[in-house]
Amino acid sequence: MIKHVILWKLKDEIPEADRAGKIAEAKERLEALAGKIPGLLSITVHTGALASSSADMMLDSAFTDAEALAAYQTNSLHVEAATFVRSIVDTRLCLDFEVEG
Repeated sequence: MIKHVILWKLKDEIPEADRAGKIAEAKERLEALAGKIPGLLSITVHTGALASSSADMMLDSAFTDAEALAAYQTNSLHVEAATFVRSIVDTRLCLDFEVEG
């Protein structure tokens, strides 16, 4: 199994009043991919970051294998969701790793 974890920080220019809505929309769009992309085992977007956090949201997803992760990257449903996320984030950090077991 492959884990695909991403941390995002929203753009500073997004007004405070709009931030929660943008985060909620990103969560909704990404979690809607569950069950629609072959090899995607799970997908959760964590929000509600504590003040001590340096990121605004985190994607935690799992794939059957590296090939499924690669196919996900170019899947049109993922591309559409990711395009929205890219429009609101300034910083993206990604960690992909294999889980033994």
